[in-house]
Amino acid sequence: MRAALGEVAREFERREQLRVEAVYGASGLLRDRIVKGEPAEVFASANMMHPASLAAAGKAMSPLPFTRNVLCALTRPEVNVRSDNLLERMLDPAVRLGTSTPKADPSGDYAFELFARAEALRPGARKALEAKALELTGGPDSPAPPPDRSLYGDLVARKQADIFLTYCTNTLLARRDFPDLVSVAIAPELSVGAQYGLTVVRGAREPAWRFAWFILTDDAQAILTRHGFGSLR
Repeated sequence: MRAALGEVAREFERREQLRVEAVYGASGLLRDRIVKGEPAEVFASANMMHPASLAAAGKAMSPLPFTRNVLCALTRPEVNVRSDNLLERMLDPAVRLGTSTPKADPSGDYAFELFARAEALRPGARKALEAKALELTGGPDSPAPPPDRSLYGDLVARKQADIFLTYCTNTLLARRDFPDLVSVAIAPELSVGAQYGLTVVRGAREPAWRFAWFILTDDAQAILTRHGFGSLR
C-alpha cells in the first residue's frame, strides 16, 4: 500500500493544498497503537477486521471497503514452482516457506487461510504448513524493511525464504527490484482474496473525511488499479 496510497495522497495534496502525514506498518500493530491513544484520523488496513475492531471499540466509524488484492507466491527460478505444483513445493521439507505474521499483519492471516484451504486438497497439509511457515515480516520484532528495495524480494533473493506468500502487488514491486525473481499465480482451489477497509477515527477533522472519501473516488481507484489492486468499480 505504501506506493499506491502514497500516490493517492500526493494527488489529494495537489488538489486540496493539504498535507497528508502517512504512517505505514502492519495494520494490526497500527490498530493497537490507535487503541492505546496514538493520534490518527484515517486508518486503512489490508482487511476489514482491524478497522471494524476499532469501530467496535468506539474509536472509529464503521469501515468501508476501498480496494481488493490477492495472494501470489514469490520465488526464485531454481525452486521450480508453478501454479500446479505450489502445494507440493510448499510441503517439501527442504523448501523454506515465508509468510508475514498472522494477527499483526493481514498478509499473514491470508497465508494461513491458504493453509486451511490446502487441508481440503491434502489431509495434514494445514498442520504441516503452519508448522514450517517462517513469519519473517509484519511482527512487532520483525526487522525494519530496507529503505531502498522490496523487503519481500530481498528476503527471497537472499534465500531467507524459497517461497514467500504475499500480495500479488508486492510481488510486482519485488520483481522491479529483483528481475530474476518469479511471481507465481495461486490456483483457484488455494487462492485467497483480500478486501481492504478504511475508517475515519472519531474526532477526526473535516479534511480527514475529505481524504477518506477521495480514496473511494474513481480517480483514486484508477491509481490503485495501476498499482495492481482490484478496483471496487
